Amino acid sequence: MPVKDRVPITNSLLAALPRKDYQRLLAGLELVTLTFGKVLYEPGDSIRHVYFPNNSLVSLLTLADGHLALEVGMVGPEGMVGTPMSLGINVSPVRALVQGSGTAMRMTAVRFRKALRQSPPLQQALYRYVHVLMVQVTQTAACNRFHVVEARLARWLLMTRDRVRADRFRLTQEFLAHMLGVRRVGVTKAAGALQRRKLIRYSRGNITILDEKGLEAASCRCYETVKRAQRYARITRSGATPAAAARA
Repeated sequence: MPVKDRVPITNSLLAALPRKDYQRLLAGLELVTLTFGKVLYEPGDSIRHVYFPNNSLVSLLTLADGHLALEVGMVGPEGMVGTPMSLGINVSPVRALVQGSGTAMRMTAVRFRKALRQSPPLQQALYRYVHVLMVQVTQTAACNRFHVVEARLARWLLMTRDRVRADRFRLTQEFLAHMLGVRRVGVTKAAGALQRRKLIRYSRGNITILDEKGLEAASCRCYETVKRAQRYARITRSGATPAAAARA
């Protein structure tokens, strides 16, 4: 569906662009529906489209031994799927898997390259976003190695909540096990511990966050590290100094 048909766009990266740059992009954007479990790219695939999620959520997974998958990042309405394109690379290093169904604005790789050349504000916005994504990926790697499953699960639920903008969402134990790189029994124990503390309610794959502050306290500091990087990117984009961003 063409964007010019007054389809609302809620992707914050697009919304932050100056009006003239945003208007220039409209002709190349189309609204698509992303369904749970759909694979957008596999490692080594040519990137034929980039995606700006509106209310959908995409997991970025790295593969080991050709079949073991571990989540290293997630992209929601704050960003773009296909960031290597913004650096001149047209091959995906990860599997991009739709974790939360919803809509996204899609653009072909050819149109995106042209739009990037024509819009310095789009370039700057994407460079900042790539920085935030790098922080998320590196922090997730450390988190998966050093932190206990319960704290990692709390961090992951908070990050998901921030992107789907809801306190209730559906996630199966099998999917969570893949995302966290643990066995299903590990997810069961960690979710049970958070539920006993009345931080979440978890039943038949449906998760409800009951106590946001309590869940933040149960999470490792990796959650706040990633949020701080996002705040820094937003503030510097608005013209504040790095020192002011650091104090935010």
